[in-house]
Amino acid sequence: MTEATNNLKHKLVIMFLYYAGLRLDEARNLNWQDIDFDREIIHLKTAKGDKERVVFLHKKLIDMLKMYGISKNGPIFVSQRDRKYNKRTIQQIIKSASKKVGIKKNVAPHTLRHSFATHLLESGADIRYIQRLLGHKDLKTTQIYTHVANKDIKKLANLL
Repeated sequence: MTEATNNLKHKLVIMFLYYAGLRLDEARNLNWQDIDFDREIIHLKTAKGDKERVVFLHKKLIDMLKMYGISKNGPIFVSQRDRKYNKRTIQQIIKSASKKVGIKKNVAPHTLRHSFATHLLESGADIRYIQRLLGHKDLKTTQIYTHVANKDIKKLANLL
């Protein structure tokens, strides 16, 4: 979906939602101080339920942040009016990008978070690590992604 826009900031929003599995509000509230380039981690201090969590900083994010221009402090996603992006803006970025790449289904920012978890699971990552990355308190919440993965596995038999 990142190829659907030439706007670097829009690409970066899409990438944070997918490559870090962030929730919409986590992306909105992300500050430069939350990113540790040396340790290659993102320290989310304003995660859901006022909890903190740490996720990996994907190499593709590092490369895009360097192109975007790294700052020392303040929010990463700032509007032209020098304010933090609002929810609607991010929702529109995702909706527009998904349409441009030909996705017919309704795609929301949370869809990219689901894709992050599902792709990790399908690639063999332990569900407990995924649980931790997503910041889920209960494993049952994370297990929703196993149903998506299993459903796709059943479809594979039809390919033969």
